[in-house]
Amino acid sequence: MTICNVCFRKCNIEEGKTGFCGVRGCRGGEVIPLNYGKVTSLALDPIEKKPLRRFHPGSLVLSVGSFGCNMRCPFCQNSSISWSEEAMLLADRTEYIEPEKLATTAKYYESEGNIGLAFTYNEPLVGYEYVRDTARLVHEAGMKNVMVTNGMASLQVLEELAPYIDAMNIDLKGFTDRYYEMIGGNKQMVMNFIEEAVRSCHVELTTLIVPGENDSEEEMRQLSAWIPEDVPLHITRFFPRFQMQDRPATSVEKIYKLKEIAEENLKYVYAGNC
Repeated sequence: MTICNVCFRKCNIEEGKTGFCGVRGCRGGEVIPLNYGKVTSLALDPIEKKPLRRFHPGSLVLSVGSFGCNMRCPFCQNSSISWSEEAMLLADRTEYIEPEKLATTAKYYESEGNIGLAFTYNEPLVGYEYVRDTARLVHEAGMKNVMVTNGMASLQVLEELAPYIDAMNIDLKGFTDRYYEMIGGNKQMVMNFIEEAVRSCHVELTTLIVPGENDSEEEMRQLSAWIPEDVPLHITRFFPRFQMQDRPATSVEKIYKLKEIAEENLKYVYAGNC
């Protein structure tokens, strides 16, 4: 068995098996990312879709996704490539794109307004080695790197990526241990990651407001008080999907009320999906 040190679980992985994320496996006594270079999604997106509102607004970014995730959000928008049974079958069904080719593709679209590469759709940190290797080449080509992540990884992983990442949108999914435990995460690890990330690159945060879970005014006061005042926060609406269809979408009124509360502490607060 070999221990994976990416996140708080520290999975002890047997030879030939994979850890909780379904991606990091033990092969030859080493933990390796089985999704390395396995691309499931590729699209040229507006930077605001990441969402990033204060990083090269109006530009486009080539967005790339693989498969696997180290959390278990029952409302996942990309369950088919993140942690559903379908996602776990993608290792042998997905095209391999080497880092050099992906970096070259990003450069090709520069003439159309592309500023670089965004690692998104699934959780990029579970395959951080591919992010690191590709992002380095994108930087060498004079372009930017963006990462959209749940932030649930060790500071050692962040240290490897930090020289190459220019901007992140990090999910701060709530501000209670209970909620993070429900969705398979660890709040303190995410908070530690955010604290270090803001020292190395542009960071914006996103909180999806789920009715009955993380939608209290007091929780938003605590969450927004913890965030540095110049870090943008996106407060977004939940819609019923995947395994959480037992409640209605978050009301627009609720989102704007929580936005108003967050603005007591923060300079930049944006309402999403409204």
